[in-house]
Amino acid sequence: MRFSFPIRKTLPSAADCPECQSLLRSALLALPGVREVSFEGGIVHLEATQNPSPRFPEAIRQVQAVHTHQTFWVEGMDCASCARTVEGVAGRIPGVRLLELNPLTRRIELAYDPRQPALQEFQHSVGQLGYAIRPASPPQSTTPSKSEGRSMSRSVALTGGMLALAWGLSMAKPELSGWAYTAAVLAGGWPLALKALRGVQAGHPFSIHTLVTAAALGAVLIGEAAEAAVVVFLFGVGELLESWATERARSSIHALVALAPKTALLLEGTGPREVPVEYLQKGNRVLVLPGGRVPADGVVEEGHSALDESPITGESAPVSKGPGAAVYAGSINTEGALTVRVERAGQDTTLARVLCLVEEAQANKAPTERFIDRFSRYYTPWVMLGALLTMLVPPLLGGDGQEWLYKGLALLLIGCPCALVLSVPTAVSAGLAAGARRGLLVKGGATLETLGQLRIVAFDKTGTLTEGRPQVTDVIPLALPEDELLGRAAAVETGSNHPLGRAILRRAAEAGVRVFPSSEHRTLPGQAATALVEGEPHTVGSPQHAAELAPLPPDLLDQIARLEAQGKTVVVVLRGTTPIGLLALRDEPRAEAKETLERLKALGVHSVMLTGDNPRTAHAIASELGLKAWAGLLPQDKLHRIAALRREGKVAMVGDGINDAPALAQADVGIAMGDGTEAALETADAALLANRLTGVADLIQLSRATLGVIRTNIALALGLKAAFLITTLTGATGLWMAVLADTGATVLITANALRLLGFTKRLE
Repeated sequence: MRFSFPIRKTLPSAADCPECQSLLRSALLALPGVREVSFEGGIVHLEATQNPSPRFPEAIRQVQAVHTHQTFWVEGMDCASCARTVEGVAGRIPGVRLLELNPLTRRIELAYDPRQPALQEFQHSVGQLGYAIRPASPPQSTTPSKSEGRSMSRSVALTGGMLALAWGLSMAKPELSGWAYTAAVLAGGWPLALKALRGVQAGHPFSIHTLVTAAALGAVLIGEAAEAAVVVFLFGVGELLESWATERARSSIHALVALAPKTALLLEGTGPREVPVEYLQKGNRVLVLPGGRVPADGVVEEGHSALDESPITGESAPVSKGPGAAVYAGSINTEGALTVRVERAGQDTTLARVLCLVEEAQANKAPTERFIDRFSRYYTPWVMLGALLTMLVPPLLGGDGQEWLYKGLALLLIGCPCALVLSVPTAVSAGLAAGARRGLLVKGGATLETLGQLRIVAFDKTGTLTEGRPQVTDVIPLALPEDELLGRAAAVETGSNHPLGRAILRRAAEAGVRVFPSSEHRTLPGQAATALVEGEPHTVGSPQHAAELAPLPPDLLDQIARLEAQGKTVVVVLRGTTPIGLLALRDEPRAEAKETLERLKALGVHSVMLTGDNPRTAHAIASELGLKAWAGLLPQDKLHRIAALRREGKVAMVGDGINDAPALAQADVGIAMGDGTEAALETADAALLANRLTGVADLIQLSRATLGVIRTNIALALGLKAAFLITTLTGATGLWMAVLADTGATVLITANALRLLGFTKRLE
């Protein structure tokens, strides 16, 4: 027998951690009767001779006893340099493995053995470096700390005040000005020197703090205390501005958290009772009053209203909702009261999943970011070597020693890679946040970068290019009454999530026919649905699948051809291998389909249709929309077609069904429609939460805008360095200008990246 258990709540790390899966597999195989264990996303499947449910929690505890994943917040970890310092600490402590590090959200995820003191040692070491570390709370209750920003502001204000005092003394008593400027250097440079020392201790000696400290100290030693004071002051101002800009990007993500209400009105026998949202469970009924937010994903049971879903899906206009309509947590009820049955609560809601995926996506580096990261690791030591040679070689050849020492110190500041390292992640983070605001969920920087390079977009037909709500237009019985044919077809499709299956069930419900008892339902993706109806095998499938079971009569084939020529999808209902009737369905193209294809064409992207539907119906829809179609494709056929298209350039696949999941995975970018199946959403690299096809063009435009910002940022970072390198070597600029080559560039590229947060307005 086959048993399945969800593990996203009890052991979420087992969804993607090979070590967790290996330990859990061993623990489960040790249970009586368990023969085979496999993993599929957040589900573990067991082949066993008896139900292992009572012993399953024990297996989970065995894994947690020897291998634990935990997420922490690290206050003060704001930049790539800080992140490397923390990374260096983790690399030096046995028994701790760093799984994820995200400086923008200040999150780190660790795997460790709880039987050893490794975690305590890691926390102690990170604390000694000056960072505050604490276990991450649930996203709904997280608020970023402001203490570090205030501390930085006080330090900059102190340095600035002492610098102004030193300047005043230089006017009144020049003989004391040197001491005053040195005091200003110490006030502003001491925190930098402390961070530099911590970086050396963590195995990361070539940080911006090391370079600025060395340059300021060297300037004081050669009698340029005034310039050294200006350098540390400007660097402090630059860091403060950078922190502010980064906080803007961070707050755009945490703004999603604020959408989730903290309490809900739970409906019980005595009436509504206010409870924390964490209390809600599937099946609970909640009351959503006008002006309130929906506390959990669910289905409307009573009432009619218009909901503002823009924070979640990006849909600009309120959406009308009535009984049976799905609602999202965080949506705002604008009109009448609604009674909602909870389907997903807490961390399972769409809003919580979006927030989680956005934060995970920021840790998923884009190829350009990975390249620059590798480049910077070698770049800084070479710059320091170049600065050292600049200080030593010209004096040996007869140059002025103090002049070249001064120029070498300036090169230390110019050579810092911070601006270059931040040029990509700031743009990617802003792009991901901008997309999330519009209901465009992208699962990583690599995907965001690839979207802008697409040359072909392949669309599924049913539920993607079309509305996904086909209507049964013809019921043609062959050997039994029409009502019985419809009742037997509905029995086979009971519980189906396929658009055609749902259409048959709707027609049966509208007609009020008897749906026969059925069991052993199976789906053959792209081909048919089967079940036992009153103990007899029945099939509802494509004409091609029906013909494989038994040859179809010529007159039946002619009838199918006539219906398909009208743009209808025809399914054959069989009892055993004998056809007992035909059902014809028509699914109209989405209202925005033509606009989407025109926008893609204007962007230089070619569109095609890949569908399992019959060729006549597919070509009728394709000719109406003006694109090429390949029809009658099974899931494996879509895979082969995607592979062939990839030889012509980067390919995206857009779909919504289980049969689309392999093609979504095969394409360079898989894009799932917002109301698609869980399999499609889990497999895809991006999702259109608003379920509007125009989101495909929006994604490409967002990616190209992000790539444009990345190119501009890299040009700014390298261009300013090159310009100041030349002016420093020629003697036109000094130390205080050299600091602008990096801190100034950092502020500019961060501000440039934040422009992406206005991407939604530009689209509208």
